[in-house]
Amino acid sequence: MSHDTQSDGGKRAVSMASSSMYTGYVAGVFSGIAKLSVGHPFDTIKVRLQTSSKTQFRGPLDCLLQTVRKEGLSGLYKGATPPLLGWMVMDSVMLGSLNAYRRLLHQHVFNPHKSSLSVPSVPLPTIGHAIAGMGAGFTVSFIAAPVEHVKARLQIQYSATKAGRQYSGPIDCTKQIVRSHGIRGLYKGLLATLIFRGWFFVWWGMYDVFTKGMEKHTSMGAPSINFWAGGLSAQCFWLTSYPSDVVKQKIMTDKLGADRKYKRYVDAALGVYREQGWRGYWRGFVPCFLRAFPANAIALVAFEGVMRAMD
Repeated sequence: MSHDTQSDGGKRAVSMASSSMYTGYVAGVFSGIAKLSVGHPFDTIKVRLQTSSKTQFRGPLDCLLQTVRKEGLSGLYKGATPPLLGWMVMDSVMLGSLNAYRRLLHQHVFNPHKSSLSVPSVPLPTIGHAIAGMGAGFTVSFIAAPVEHVKARLQIQYSATKAGRQYSGPIDCTKQIVRSHGIRGLYKGLLATLIFRGWFFVWWGMYDVFTKGMEKHTSMGAPSINFWAGGLSAQCFWLTSYPSDVVKQKIMTDKLGADRKYKRYVDAALGVYREQGWRGYWRGFVPCFLRAFPANAIALVAFEGVMRAMD
């Protein structure tokens, strides 16, 4: 998320430059809490649909009802601890790297002669925001991959009691993976995460498009622009990136070790088609799409509000 939406032109492209890492981290904590509270139940349904057989659930509503009936409401928040803790860090890294890439692009690519007083500084164009977003996506992947790996394995434990689960919680899951397969095992799915988060190119490019459009054609204040631009750009991201997320989840919930089903990324990508056809790439899309707007819009508003309060 970005907190540069309330200014305009070139100033908006680099407005995060003065923000301290401490301020961004604290704001990221609130952003992460808001995102998890609203979005995690949708995410649980999404992951279960992505990784289950076609016969286990008839659709998102059936998956929701089965989960609540058998496991209670707490079943919707299985695996919530890793992303909650992870998002606190990930949002901070995401914001910091996004800002750094924006500054580098603004200063050295789109304004290479900025030292000359006769050459005015031009705003960072949409393509610059998109490239910065992709770079930030790659950067945060190294934190996101192990967090999402643990989360996914916890989310596909269907037993209502801890006694029937392989992992008692995120710490136990992490310990078991590292003990048996080392740190490399924890990073299973890193390539898939890099591919998936590379689509942040679309997210932050469209965020800039929506923000500029709303600043120009509406009288909405900054919080409203944050909300709508954040939510709409998130939906654009998921419309383009969802198939790669399905492949990522297949890899992260695959067996660990030599008996794994998918040896390479392309094996998982082709496996989805062989097992479920082209529809398999969109299995679980409805809860994901429904989650995308409110979770990201509210998270962005929470982040912006904390940033303004701490200024």
